[in-house]
Amino acid sequence: MIPAIAFIGHHESGKTRVIVEVTRWLVERGYRVGTVKHAPHLEELDLPGTDSALHREAGASRTLLRGETLSALFFEHGAADDTARDLGSLFLGCDLVLIEGYKHGPWPKIEVFRRGRDLRREPLAGEIDVLAVVTDEHVALPDGVRRFGARETERVADFVETVIANLNDDCAPEGAVLP
Repeated sequence: MIPAIAFIGHHESGKTRVIVEVTRWLVERGYRVGTVKHAPHLEELDLPGTDSALHREAGASRTLLRGETLSALFFEHGAADDTARDLGSLFLGCDLVLIEGYKHGPWPKIEVFRRGRDLRREPLAGEIDVLAVVTDEHVALPDGVRRFGARETERVADFVETVIANLNDDCAPEGAVLP
């Protein structure tokens, strides 16, 4: 299984900025990083009537739309969300995957928290198991949950490396030596 960590949080909390900066730090350190953006309300990625849509409508199980420097792979996966199962094949060759969203997914989670306009908003930590919270807000967190400032993305990348190393240790066959 490919190691993955989900960055969760309320809408407009800064998840994208944090994941982008953590990705940059990890890539700079030599990691091949895959990313996932959870978009639960996105029904159609390909426009009806386009060539790639016609390929899919004809029954192709996967359709690769390939441009000069960018590609997109379209495939139907049904109503059941099998993202956890699919990560290994979708991100073959990556060292880890950073996921934006999926607060109820099976991955370890780091919350990005900002109150924004809703001053009554509270962190998800405590309601959802998280390893750490990235925030500049003064909020109470459950015991054992790490806190990082919103601009401490290099430290968050260090933490991700530690979590990934532990996930690799947990997934390795007994007696295996990991790189």
